Amino acid sequence: MAKKKTEKENKRPTSDPNVMGLQAQVVEQPITQTLETNYMPYAMSVIVSRAIPEIDGFKPSHRKLLYTMYKMNLLSGPRTKSANIVGQTMRLNPHGDAAIYETMVRLSKGNGALLTPYVDSKGNFGKVYSRDMSYAAPRYTEAKLSPICAELFRDIDSDTVDFADNYDGTMKEPTLLPTTFPNILVAANMGIAVGMASQICGFNLTECCQATINYLNDPDCDIMQAMPAPDFATGGEIIYDPAEMRKIYETGRGSFPVRARWRHDPKANIIEIYEIPYTTKAEIIIDKVAELVKTGKVKEIADMRDETDLNGLKLAIDLKKGADPELVMQKLFKMTSLQDNFPCNFNVLVHGYPKVMGVKEILEEWCCWRMESVRRRVAYDLGKKRDKLHLLQGMGKILLDIDQAIRIIRETEKESDVVPNLMAGFDIDEVQANYVAEIKLRNINREYILKRLEETETLEKEIADLEATLNSTRRIKTILIRELTDVMKKYPMERKTGLVMAHEVEQLDEEDIVPDYPCTVFLSQEGYFKKITPQSLRMNAEQKYKDGDGLRLSFEATNRQEVLVFTDKQQVYKMRLRDMEDSKASVLGVYLPSRLSMDEGESVVTMIPADYESVLLLVFDNGKVAKFPCSVYDTKTNRKRLTGAFSDKAALVEVLQIREEGEFALFSSEGRAVVFRSEDLQLKATRSTQGVAVMKLKVKYQVTRAVPAEESGLQNRTRYRAKALPSTGALLRPEDRGEEQITLLDDSAGI
Repeated sequence: MAKKKTEKENKRPTSDPNVMGLQAQVVEQPITQTLETNYMPYAMSVIVSRAIPEIDGFKPSHRKLLYTMYKMNLLSGPRTKSANIVGQTMRLNPHGDAAIYETMVRLSKGNGALLTPYVDSKGNFGKVYSRDMSYAAPRYTEAKLSPICAELFRDIDSDTVDFADNYDGTMKEPTLLPTTFPNILVAANMGIAVGMASQICGFNLTECCQATINYLNDPDCDIMQAMPAPDFATGGEIIYDPAEMRKIYETGRGSFPVRARWRHDPKANIIEIYEIPYTTKAEIIIDKVAELVKTGKVKEIADMRDETDLNGLKLAIDLKKGADPELVMQKLFKMTSLQDNFPCNFNVLVHGYPKVMGVKEILEEWCCWRMESVRRRVAYDLGKKRDKLHLLQGMGKILLDIDQAIRIIRETEKESDVVPNLMAGFDIDEVQANYVAEIKLRNINREYILKRLEETETLEKEIADLEATLNSTRRIKTILIRELTDVMKKYPMERKTGLVMAHEVEQLDEEDIVPDYPCTVFLSQEGYFKKITPQSLRMNAEQKYKDGDGLRLSFEATNRQEVLVFTDKQQVYKMRLRDMEDSKASVLGVYLPSRLSMDEGESVVTMIPADYESVLLLVFDNGKVAKFPCSVYDTKTNRKRLTGAFSDKAALVEVLQIREEGEFALFSSEGRAVVFRSEDLQLKATRSTQGVAVMKLKVKYQVTRAVPAEESGLQNRTRYRAKALPSTGALLRPEDRGEEQITLLDDSAGI
């Protein structure tokens, strides 16, 4: 019982104040120290060991996978299941089978992400140009190394690169691969680290090798002569601007436009797109085109479908009768990812530090690194040959008196004393003596002796040649050039991405892309907006409104026009009619405060066409009128909201847009009206002006309406015309009140 009680007591939370104090203790630590001790190691690990490629052109995940396949004899052997490769790679890369297989997919020939794929695949590995065409599971696919991988692992066992322990210390792996060509430029690479990223576009293998040869021969050469632009596995066309491309080559940063390739079948009236930019997917293009057709921004397309088959990518676009295929493609280039920009950020790990470099600087770093690899290989071969020469020299001493050597061995009582006795008898070291002791009795003949002596002479010449190579930078460069030339001959590659000079490309203005047609704009009292075409208006002219709502204004416009929406919060919203869908009279329309993301409680006062050549009269309820050019709302940037757009000293009643001076009428809640001339108001340069007092008002009255004089309905304008400003105006006569009401009813009925 005592034992059970003790166990129960142990399970209870302690009430010891000292223990409780330790549990509740909070250790304060500066945020800088927390970042340094906790976050910085993670950030550096991502930068150095995961996301940024090194000078051999590979990230650690790529290198671990390829080296595993090399050790599995998949360079010369048959293919094996991808699941087997993934499992073996986990000995070097413990990040999980899904990540390893995804790495293999991107390096594979079947996926098509690289111009020079390193994995010879069999089965479904997906396609780089498709978002939905996913790759099969690793148990269904097979793979081996591509023949070009022989250039990645050449002389890897000749001490050309350093080796390090894997994560658990059970085996060694190379820190870099001794690539015989500048794979850092050939293999496209993209990585996102912490606080930095890398985006390296791929270059053509043949062009890159030739550019490297030119650089080795002349460090001041123009790289762009042999390697004018990047090359993409998906083809397409680069809109080539030599000045911009040179800037990218020099700085390692920038972007350039890439567009799709297409052809037109006049018999079927179909556009076939067979190559798309590297940065997009076929499904993204189809979805965007469908959206453009649905919203009426591209009216020439009847249908679009994906006809991709075993022969490759093909997107078919059915055109409507009479459509110009050139104009349609220009519109699609402008409005979809069929033309896209490829961003460049040549960020490479050099000696463990990330560095953004230009193309020539990358070639310089690669050549220095590769020359050091070749020196290490030459030094390794030199050491091997020196060791062999050392053995042959020892054997040569013994072969001069072979009878003496035999006598020493025969007269030696213990086997362990044979080597020491040979060392003492012929003045040779232990290594040489061991070698001699292992010579078979059948090899002690004249022919064998002469061959060994000849081999000694050959080795001495080879060693001298290797020593000269090791001490000559020119010879090392010659080896690099010979290897690069061999790569060009063994793996010739034609350019896939075409170059189109920028000045030869016809660029459509946005105005040319947007269809232009007449329309009528309607705005209700509560802020509901409609854009209706004349055809739709003829079919049904009776407008639908909510209960208690009605027409505020309407005017004729075109689809390419821009309108200015004035609100009661002294803000002006710029709205393009092309962005608004065509509507019908039988619907309520679009609620502008929601569509324009207005502030809470903000409502529409009025709306006018954006004619920046005109002059505006802003009428306030205190009887003042501000006159300034409409151009004050014209902005170079595509701003949609202008704050502080007019004076906030009084409420805005109406905005009158004039193109020539004339007469205008103001009406007050007292039942008075005044007619004034716009030329009597001074044109102000700023939109914040409070305006000029036009109508004198008593304390409890305000201006309710403002219209051009000819639309006012006043029978005798002379009675209300102001002789001087400000003016109290005149009381409306019954006929003027009646005509005003009739006019309002007629306007509503006409609409």
